[in-house]
Amino acid sequence: MSDVGRDEDSEAEESPVADSEVLDEASESVAAPGPVKVDHGVTPAMEIAAAWAWRFLVIVAAVGVIGYAMRYLSEVVVPVTVGVLLTALLVPVTNGLQRLRLPRGPAAGVTVIATIVVVAGLLTLVGTQIAGQFEDLSKQVGEGVQKLRDLARINFGLTDADITNLFKQIQKQLTSGGALGQQAAAVGTTATHVVAGLFISLFCLFFFLYQGEQIWSWLVRLFPRRARDKADSSGRRAWVSLTAFVRATVIVAAVDAIGISLGAAILGLPLVSAIGILVFVGAFIPVVGALISGIVAVLVALVAKGPIIAVVMLAIVIGVQQLEAHVLQPFLLGRAVSVHPLAVILAIATGVVIAGIVGALVAVPTAAVLNAIVNHLAGNDPAPDPPRPPRPRRRPQPSASD
Repeated sequence: MSDVGRDEDSEAEESPVADSEVLDEASESVAAPGPVKVDHGVTPAMEIAAAWAWRFLVIVAAVGVIGYAMRYLSEVVVPVTVGVLLTALLVPVTNGLQRLRLPRGPAAGVTVIATIVVVAGLLTLVGTQIAGQFEDLSKQVGEGVQKLRDLARINFGLTDADITNLFKQIQKQLTSGGALGQQAAAVGTTATHVVAGLFISLFCLFFFLYQGEQIWSWLVRLFPRRARDKADSSGRRAWVSLTAFVRATVIVAAVDAIGISLGAAILGLPLVSAIGILVFVGAFIPVVGALISGIVAVLVALVAKGPIIAVVMLAIVIGVQQLEAHVLQPFLLGRAVSVHPLAVILAIATGVVIAGIVGALVAVPTAAVLNAIVNHLAGNDPAPDPPRPPRPRRRPQPSASD
């Protein structure tokens, strides 16, 4: 090899300048500066707060739009809601008839017809008893209120004007904003709307019992593919919570009515059947309904038997409600419906403001469903996912050779 070739090889092997230039170019290409972030003087905490704030406003706006739409379409939303609640109560009957080898459609029809017969019979019984005893009941309650006014005037030094003003203030608070009148009319309390809502509820009940699984599958398919599993499991968890709540409410209402009516009968009070009916209906409005119906029972005892029997009746009402709150509800509901009492009160108040009496009736089931969905999505389920019904197997289609 010549000296010239040897010199070129040595320069190529010992060329620190060339190596450094290549490294500098590579480092400059790797460390190329990105877009420079302009400092607006906003702290990271403020940026996080702003991000939370606009998302919160979007959620509030969405809830407001949904609430307005539901209120505008209340004549449809309320019957459908009633149909869902009745379905949660009556689906075991349809399932039982189906297990007796009755097809699903006829089983759902028999369930709906039997429900109509039972409800019509109860309404006839209730109407007959209330029509015969309503005048006496209203008279007894009025006399009880007058006795309470006398006791307040004697023991607390209140004048008739003070008591009258107090009642006027309570009446103004109850009727302000149409919470009991205009709101009830807004959801359709006229005879035509009630009849139309009744038919819608019955149709919904039949098809929910007959094709509930197919309807739910169609709703799940409306979600994006990635969200379908979560939507399906969340809905099934909410349905378990709703069915547990509805069945427990019916049982609790029956126990309240039987317990308070039995206590009133033992004490020899009049209008025992009317009190029992009022307690049973009022128990469907949690906390508030039981309190109001209990007050009516105490007032009747005060008028008919005097203060001592009224105190005993009050003790019976409190004892029955404590039995309900601390024994029946935890035993019947368990962990399926775990809603804090404060959330129950706030839900009832919100329901009254939004939709009056109907809102108070559906407020707690709605809170229970939302609580179940949120806990499921957050991974805080007290129990595993509810089982899904088995999918029907597809029959193999015959091939062309066959």
